[in-house]
Amino acid sequence: MKDTHKHQGLRNQLVKTITKKGISDKNVLNAIANVPRHLFMDSGFVDFAYQDKAFPIAAEQTISQPYTVAFQTELLKIKPNDQILEIGTGSGYQTAVLIEMGVKVFTIERQLELFKKTKLFLPKLGYKPKKIVFGDGYKGMPEFAPFDGIIVTAGAPFVPNPLLAQLKIGARLVIPVGDEVQIMTLFIRKSEKDFEKHELGEFKFVPMLKERN
Repeated sequence: MKDTHKHQGLRNQLVKTITKKGISDKNVLNAIANVPRHLFMDSGFVDFAYQDKAFPIAAEQTISQPYTVAFQTELLKIKPNDQILEIGTGSGYQTAVLIEMGVKVFTIERQLELFKKTKLFLPKLGYKPKKIVFGDGYKGMPEFAPFDGIIVTAGAPFVPNPLLAQLKIGARLVIPVGDEVQIMTLFIRKSEKDFEKHELGEFKFVPMLKERN
């Protein structure tokens, strides 16, 4: 598992690309510059690791486009030591970006194959989530709530109420909502019952799976 000067140079180019697309949070850009994305991809795709594109990984899932990762992360308005819940661990790339930014990550993966692989892989790179579990993302992690932010990395046909309930007052939920194409949606919890909603353009994600009964 090598991370070379060449890889660092390619990451610096990637940062320039997503900056041109509108990402401006320096902490997000630094995290993208530091996380070795090529190590999260199957070896056959390593040459494509620093293109601003999504790519297939195991279990018919994808590693998200770097711009999408940066866009969602920027929306969270993260502060160091925040507790962030991630729905959809996937390859662990988004998880690593969050940890790189100094937050405590609690993450849920629905695909057993990916869960087993990523749980072993992340610590090898020095990225240690506070909790990584195999389970139903629609339920969140009530035992560790409330959270300073929640990020959903799969397309959700609707907004799960348990996730809204697990936000602190003032905290943010970033979730792509829709079936074929998703609308990136931001919810900011204003009070116990009130949420501010913002719709921020179309994206395309793999679907968020529910636990089978």
